[in-house]
Amino acid sequence: MASVNRVYSALKDLVNKDQRGFVTPAVFNNFAQVAQMNIYNSLFSVLDSSKIVRLRNADPKSDKSTTKRVEEDLSTFIKRSTISQANGVFDKPTDLARVISATSFGSILMNTSTKVVIPVIYDPIKLDYILRSELSIPTETAPVAAIFDDIEVYPTTIKKIILTYYKQPQGLNPVTGAKTTTMPRFGYTVVAGKEIYSAANSVDFELPEHYFADLVVEIAKLIGVNLRDTDVYAYANQETQQQ
Repeated sequence: MASVNRVYSALKDLVNKDQRGFVTPAVFNNFAQVAQMNIYNSLFSVLDSSKIVRLRNADPKSDKSTTKRVEEDLSTFIKRSTISQANGVFDKPTDLARVISATSFGSILMNTSTKVVIPVIYDPIKLDYILRSELSIPTETAPVAAIFDDIEVYPTTIKKIILTYYKQPQGLNPVTGAKTTTMPRFGYTVVAGKEIYSAANSVDFELPEHYFADLVVEIAKLIGVNLRDTDVYAYANQETQQQ
């Protein structure tokens, strides 16, 4: 995943190269999370566009497919949570970004799962229509989930569901590579008046490494620095070759 140390170093060097200013760790940390979220959200737009291209049979096959690449990048953010009903509703996961699907919890009988896919709706008027209609009244074999401030599942006899969703991007421990609930930040210690990178106090980006240059450009935009993309990509290539 993208190293917060490399992103900060690249941004600082590029900004200082033409005397465009100085980026402190505090300023960098203020925008690191926002930049990651902006790029993360943009992936869904790219995915929508690539699917249209695929329908026109214009999307390359295999590893050159934009759809495949974006789906692969987003797959790291897919999460499943088992949620129990409380006070008649299901609380949304705190890290929920976008819902993919919902199923009843079910069990295994005769080597067959009794889980049922629960259609998800977001329209309260449609929910009212479903609940009033004798033809569409939800049952345990044909339930429905309504997602508003919380999650309502009908019939209310369903007490546990499995929610599959895209989670909010957070960070990774740069030492162990483990996922954290902490946002990206450049940690440092001060030695002889200089900020020296400290892996123990840092959190890497959760976006894949190939978004390194995009993160540099996005943070530069957020702090009002007009860097040329060619500068950033040249630096990225140089860093890759040195490694």
